[in-house]
Amino acid sequence: MIISLLMIGLVFSGGFAWYMETKRTGQAKFIALLATIILGSCFTLYIATSPESYAELVLLTKVTWISVFNIHYMIALDHLSILLLLLTFILTVVAILISWREITHRQGFYYFNLLTTIAGIIGVFTAVDMFLFFFFWEVMLLPMTALIAIWGHENRHFAAIKFFIFTQVSSLLMLIAIILMAFIHQQQEGQLSFAYQDWLTLTLPADYSYYLMLGFFIAFAVKLPSFPVHSWLPDAHTQAPTAGSVLLAGILLKTGAYGLIRFVIVLFPQASEEFAPIAAVLALISILYGAKMAFAQTDFKRLVAYSSISHMGFVMLALFAFNANAFQGVIITLVAHGLSSAALFTFAGMIYARIHSRDLREMGGFWRASPVMGGFALAFVVAAFGMPGLANFIGEFYSLIGAFQRFPLITILAALGIIGSAIYGMLLFQSSFQGPVKNSFIDLSIRERFIATSLFIFLLVLGLFPNLILQYSFNGGL
Repeated sequence: MIISLLMIGLVFSGGFAWYMETKRTGQAKFIALLATIILGSCFTLYIATSPESYAELVLLTKVTWISVFNIHYMIALDHLSILLLLLTFILTVVAILISWREITHRQGFYYFNLLTTIAGIIGVFTAVDMFLFFFFWEVMLLPMTALIAIWGHENRHFAAIKFFIFTQVSSLLMLIAIILMAFIHQQQEGQLSFAYQDWLTLTLPADYSYYLMLGFFIAFAVKLPSFPVHSWLPDAHTQAPTAGSVLLAGILLKTGAYGLIRFVIVLFPQASEEFAPIAAVLALISILYGAKMAFAQTDFKRLVAYSSISHMGFVMLALFAFNANAFQGVIITLVAHGLSSAALFTFAGMIYARIHSRDLREMGGFWRASPVMGGFALAFVVAAFGMPGLANFIGEFYSLIGAFQRFPLITILAALGIIGSAIYGMLLFQSSFQGPVKNSFIDLSIRERFIATSLFIFLLVLGLFPNLILQYSFNGGL
């Protein structure tokens, strides 16, 4: 019941913020922040006091939804979904705080869309009826498109439409696969079923399972994103408001990885095994292509966007290596990349708010006027390319060790992506904070220092004490 209350609470709070903004300007952001903190704290307290171990999926709610098709409202939790929900609440607070001064028009509607997006994401991470999962997948898409289209930058409409088309077309492929799986269950068991647990017992013909797996894989590869279905990401990131970029990089990309773990690899183990070499090659291309393209960018946000494509390539490579070390690396990488990429996009927003430009050629010498901002920016850049002691290093180390056991040559080539990330990371930092002074502005405010400090503490603590995550079992079927 707790998950349903969280989603209802977020949508209701968003609606209330929208309403209150019409009564008194400036109320929406306070309502959104307070609601997120309260709901996040309630979820954390619930998990901390729950007697369940969550090593396996624990069904929390099952209510008949569309009885004629045997569709249920089914919500479940395990360690994987709990971890991603905690990351979601952390980054939602960051997204609201970074929007505090940036969003000045239609604030109520903005926070309604923001909180509705989070409600959809929570549903994606917890739904175990696949029709319900698809429903939440769409709920997540629509308000995010609105965030980009209404509050984005100069080419926001193009970016929003591109994001919507890519995601929607791939989602329809997944819907076809979902419906076919339900019919296969009817053929084998005598009734339609969209329940994830029921599908685990099916015996799928080898030729069918490969194409069904591809239906899910393409949808999740688009959201991850992976080459060659990645081109929506740089535009969406560049044109989205800062909070939109934080949510896209920090959480929405993780829904793609979550789908690969939960549904592709577990539901179709044999087909995934056959497809693994192709997935590994796509991952390698994503890693090297993303790093090369990041190096070529002059737009701060676009550089970080391409770096996300590169880092998510490590996730796909490790997932299809099918061993425990690689899988643990995926889990750490998802959290670490969520925090570090959110931090870099946050800094892009902070700089844009001061000089009204994302062009690295118009930046330089920021360290002199803003040493605190410079120090944090350097910390997040080195975190992104895997500095030992920070969480990203642990994730990449485990991922590469695990992937090497299955794909030694591809993993050696993929390791070049880490070198590339150091090069474009230093280019980003040098272009903005070193060199001759081109712009001068005030240093981080108290609110901005809180955001930066919080994100860095999370990265440092997880980097020094990775067992805070690794001690739990993440049953991804590996």
